[in-house]
Amino acid sequence: MSATPSNNPQLDTAIPTLGTAKVTNRVGYCRFVGACEEYWINLTDEDLDDELPEQEPGRPITMEKAGPREKLYFDPSKTRCAIVTCGGLCPGINDVIRAIVLEAHHNYTVQSVVGIPFGLQGFIPEYGHEVRELTPESVANIHQFGGTVLGSSRGPQDPSKIVDTLERRNINCLFIIGGDGTMRAAQSIVSEINDRRLKIAVIGVPKTIDNDISFVTRSFGFDTAVEKATEAIQCAHVEATGVDLGVGLVKVMGRESGFIAGQAALALKEVNYVLIPECPFDLDGPDGLLANLERRLESRRHAVIVCAEGAGQEYCRSSNQTDASGNPVLCDICALLKQRIKDYFGERGKKVPLKFIDPSYIIRSVPANANDRVYCGFLGQHAVHAAMAGKTAMVVSQLQSRYVHLPLHLVTRKRKTVNVRSDFWHAVLESTGQELYACASGTVNGIPHFSAGEGES
Repeated sequence: MSATPSNNPQLDTAIPTLGTAKVTNRVGYCRFVGACEEYWINLTDEDLDDELPEQEPGRPITMEKAGPREKLYFDPSKTRCAIVTCGGLCPGINDVIRAIVLEAHHNYTVQSVVGIPFGLQGFIPEYGHEVRELTPESVANIHQFGGTVLGSSRGPQDPSKIVDTLERRNINCLFIIGGDGTMRAAQSIVSEINDRRLKIAVIGVPKTIDNDISFVTRSFGFDTAVEKATEAIQCAHVEATGVDLGVGLVKVMGRESGFIAGQAALALKEVNYVLIPECPFDLDGPDGLLANLERRLESRRHAVIVCAEGAGQEYCRSSNQTDASGNPVLCDICALLKQRIKDYFGERGKKVPLKFIDPSYIIRSVPANANDRVYCGFLGQHAVHAAMAGKTAMVVSQLQSRYVHLPLHLVTRKRKTVNVRSDFWHAVLESTGQELYACASGTVNGIPHFSAGEGES
């Protein structure tokens, strides 16, 4: 296995290949990407974090350009592909599956594409799941539905058993659709393949509704999630303004990253407080959330709060448990907020009607919107182009509007989070008026804590 050398030793962007590509690509209607064609990309503060202190924002790096190559490593007539979807649901999974199948069949005329059922479990014979053949006919209408037609599951499986199945079924290209945990599993699969000196391409398509994968500017499904979240926020705003001292509380997804909450707040400009995991906040005291909310209600008679599910975990009793994917089981911050708001105003003899909306499972289960469908189509096509050219141990990604190849180790290094000093977060604060510049009590880089929020409406 070989890899193109990177121009930056601190940020290795080299993509491994299975060998020399010698088969002529017969795909029409496209411009082939040169073997050494790369993008120069200036990384921003949002792209970097404290794990790469030696990499300065604005310093250009090169990343391999996505797209069809003139020479292929695999002979399409002898190539068998497999697709697996892992982790939680997300709008657009079926669109990616469909794009891969259509590209592989119609443009590359591969021998076969199979779907692995119920995530990594589908590779393990003991579970008894039946692999299904995927054809253009069988995926023709799946983009009209949410979820994944292949089913999904969480949790790791033995890489050796997974590779046993790949060998037994003569799979040449494996497409893995999933989040950061799934991409770490893909790394383990690649290591097992390398140990056996097999020629199997492993291509990841990063999936996370929270938009929290490193070096992925926007994950598929995020646009749809924000669109659906704004519908819930609009309802909360109507409820809050329909009564005196009304409060609307909306819970959105975001275990460690508050991108959905922030983006949805910007879309409506009817949100007065945005609570995200990156910004601890004070509940009590003269500058805490409860006192702020009281002042807001006195002056404007209503308020809307949007809370990411991972916000304020320091106020809840943690179970110290993890789910099947290894993620900490979160406590219900919104249940605590509802009770604390009720208690706070009750002690002051005030009745505050509070309406709580949790659209989380509606958001993640709906079909993708038009923008996400276009995006998923490109991701699926570029994944097939990369695999047929013999690329491996990589994901296809959109970084700053460019489609690129990223090595697995970059996207699994850590979860992407909202940079509380970024223009994005400052725009959220300007929209809400909450002046929650970063963390409570000035605990991060001397940034001031929560002060009164007036908001736009």
